[in-house]
Order: sequence, then structure tokens, then C-alpha cells
Amino acid sequence: MKRNDRAGRALLRRPIRRSWPLFLLPTAAAFVIGFVWPFLQGIWLSFCAFTTTNNARWVGGENYLNAVLDRGFIYSFLYTALFALVSLVVINVLAFAVAYALTQKIRGTGIFRTVFFMPNLIGGIVLGYIWSILFDGILRAYHTSILLETRYGFFGLLILMCWQQVGYMMIIYIAGLQAVPEHMLEAARIDGASRWQTLRRVTIPNVMPSITICTFLSLTNGFKLFDQNLALTGGAPFRFRTYADGSMATIKTTEMLALNIYNTFYGQGSMARGTAQAKAVIFFLLVAGLSLAQLRATRGREVGA
Repeated sequence: MKRNDRAGRALLRRPIRRSWPLFLLPTAAAFVIGFVWPFLQGIWLSFCAFTTTNNARWVGGENYLNAVLDRGFIYSFLYTALFALVSLVVINVLAFAVAYALTQKIRGTGIFRTVFFMPNLIGGIVLGYIWSILFDGILRAYHTSILLETRYGFFGLLILMCWQQVGYMMIIYIAGLQAVPEHMLEAARIDGASRWQTLRRVTIPNVMPSITICTFLSLTNGFKLFDQNLALTGGAPFRFRTYADGSMATIKTTEMLALNIYNTFYGQGSMARGTAQAKAVIFFLLVAGLSLAQLRATRGREVGA
């Protein structure tokens, strides 16, 4: 019987082995055309001066030098790093807390999960304009605006991101919490562990895969934030700064990295497009490096890793 089963499985695999190009090649071609080629062309253009991709002129590392000497780009990097760190902590703490509460067998959990998840379905541009109206309506009583105070812009973006992403992260945490082995929780109760001890020693270690995923998504989303930033503040307010070397620069105090690249490409003339492309490559390397470091750090804490 075993020989017959093996022969049957071999016969089933044979047509799949023969026709694998039919399934693989279209997907591979779409990936190369839609991602690999534009990515490689973007790296090439980061070393060129160009107005369109057809008239690129090689300038070497000049674009990268202009990028790292751009005061606005350095400020945007520091501002984005701070925002990504704060949003990473706040979003994941809130999402885990909500997920933990909704797995405690309370009534109406299905409705609460739906309500918390729904903001994630709204586009970032729409959210930005909606929250801009809400914040300005609140701040008008204090004779100010979200576009006039850097701190209001920062916390406005943070509130918007939490409102949009907590529900999505909550779903991932709920899946992780529901996968915690019941026998471990029962053993902790028998041993007299408190709810906090059970959470710290049993639940969280078993939920580490979900924490890894949510941390990765929160970190990358924080650095890649663009449409919400564009719609909510557009980088405002603007400040003129004088540095020790006597140079002056206009700093958009709520402008994040992605918006800075966009404004460089479309707002500083065709001669700055190579610099914008160099900033985009630096941006990619930065996000990829941080994401890989975070994955390595959190996966090492997973149970069984």
C-alpha cells in the first residue's frame, strides 16, 4: 500500500513539475518589471543629474553629498526617528492592552473589535484632513492652530497614527493571545501566580511572535509616514535657523523624511531631483537596516528561538 501511495504522489507531482514555469514566470516577470527594475534604475539615478529619466547625466556622489549637507533632511531624520520611537511604544502598548482586555471573555467583544479596526480602513489623506479639522476646532479656543505649533503637530500626528493603527495591531495581538497554550495558563493558576505574574512570565513570552510583527510594522510605518503628514500639517510651521557656521536654512518643523524627499523632488526644481533620489536611497537603507536589526533583536526573545 505504501508503494502504491508513493507512486500515486509521484504521478500527481509530475504535471506540476512540468508546468511550473506557467505559474512562476508571470509572477516573477511582474516582480521584476514592477519592483526590481525601478529599484535598480532609482539607484542609478541617485548618481545622476536629471529632469526626466531619459536625460540623466552622471555626477557621481554629488547628490549624496548634497543630501547629507541638507539641514532640512538632517532635521527630518531626527524628527522622524523621535516620532517612530514614540509611536512604536504608544501604539503597541495600547494595542496590546486593548487586545488583552478583549480576550477576557467580556460581552460584546466582536463589536469592539470591529469598531477598533474600522479606522484602519480609511485612507491616510482622508484621515489627515479629518483630524486637521478636528484639531483646529479644538485649538481655536486657545487662539492657535496645529499649523502654528510644532508640538501640536507632533502630538496630532501621534494621535492620528494611534487612532488608525491600534485596531490593526490589536487583531495581531488577539491572534497571539488566543494561541497561548491553555495548559500553561492553568499551571500558572495552580501554582498561585497572580494575574500580573502570569502575564509577565507566561503570556508575553508566548506572544513574542506577535510582538515581533507589530513592532516591525509600527517601526516601518513610523518612518514611512507620508500621506498623513502631508494632509495634516504639510510640514508646517516653518522656522528660519542660523547655524554656527553662519549658514541659514528654512526648517519645516513637522516634516518627516518621506515628505522631505517629496518636497525636494517636486518643490526645489528639476536640478534637485538627483538629490531627492539620493535621499530616497538613503531612506531605504535606513529603514531596511533598522527593520532587520529590530527583527533580529525581537526574534531572539521568542519562545523556542
